[in-house]
Amino acid sequence: MKSIWIYIENGVFLEGKSFGSDGTKVGEIVFNTSMSGYQEITTDPSYAGQFILFTMPEIGNVGCNEADMESNSVYASGVIVRNYQERFSNFRGEKPLSTLLKEYGALGIYEVDTRFLTKTVRDNGSLMMIASTEIDDKEELKRILEKSPRIEEIDYIKEVSTKRSYTHKQGAWDHSKMSYNDNVKLKKKIVAIDFGVKRNILNELCEVGFEVEVIPHDFSAKELIRRYEKGDLQAVFLSNGPGDPLVLKKESDEIKKLIEAKIPMFAICLGHQLLSISNGYSTYKLKFGQHGGNHPVQNQKSKTIEITAQNHNYNVPDDICNIAEITHINLFDKTIEGVRYKNAPVFSVQHHPEASPGPHDSKYIFKQFFDFV
Repeated sequence: MKSIWIYIENGVFLEGKSFGSDGTKVGEIVFNTSMSGYQEITTDPSYAGQFILFTMPEIGNVGCNEADMESNSVYASGVIVRNYQERFSNFRGEKPLSTLLKEYGALGIYEVDTRFLTKTVRDNGSLMMIASTEIDDKEELKRILEKSPRIEEIDYIKEVSTKRSYTHKQGAWDHSKMSYNDNVKLKKKIVAIDFGVKRNILNELCEVGFEVEVIPHDFSAKELIRRYEKGDLQAVFLSNGPGDPLVLKKESDEIKKLIEAKIPMFAICLGHQLLSISNGYSTYKLKFGQHGGNHPVQNQKSKTIEITAQNHNYNVPDDICNIAEITHINLFDKTIEGVRYKNAPVFSVQHHPEASPGPHDSKYIFKQFFDFV
């Protein structure tokens, strides 16, 4: 395996080993605390423009397969792991993680101190970095990084969103059959606006009874309102996605029109943030974000604790309680995890109820959306 060099904007310079594509990539480094599901994490479009730093020390041991893809690509700049296993051992495995990364041009870095890097991000907050198999000069890497745009300056949605509309009718994974459920009963029609949606979100929407039409991010609110009034759709779903939501000004303006039209809506992650912005409440960036499959969230109605999957760097402000009921709170840092708006039939959550990977404590939210509609 060849060498790869890392330079972080706080001055850290490291050499590791490469197991992904060759080349030079810039991105924001974020750490993920999930114990499993590295393929689902790596193929989540919400990681576009980021380097995923896994705190789990052993990565690669179960390989990768087509069924566990959360999208049609790897949009992350790369992954960073402590120990990488090229030789996988799992009956579902079809290829090693290295092959997946090379297929989609993402970097793979191992044999670096991931605990040190995690502490660096935790202590310093969000950091930009550059990694290269081609350049080993610290000063040259620093010059490239300083000239590169920061993640909050880039609109990644154009890259990850679908280019044309399509209908999704596949249900959730059936462990007894080791396949996805193709026998779902679709009773209501919704439109999902794709800002970088994960496949398993669409699967869970279908599993509870929705026929899902997925449309590109540059949608027309006027057209959706016309279709809703005509009875061609019953609700709208706003998906997860990458980057800073404040970049998406046009999308926020269109969502505001949907809110004013009183169309029932549900949103996850980036969609949750866009709803806040569309209601006049600007989002803010967390110190280092929430990324992992073991984050405790309290349901404010039942007072039960749900262990959730998370992947976000931005959050809605506390004063959103002026126009919305707070439904979920993160127990790590007391940030808002879910809201139900008072001015329209709209609710949203910051965490990922579909998990994939992660715990299934919050899957009930999809059924809640179905009943809500």
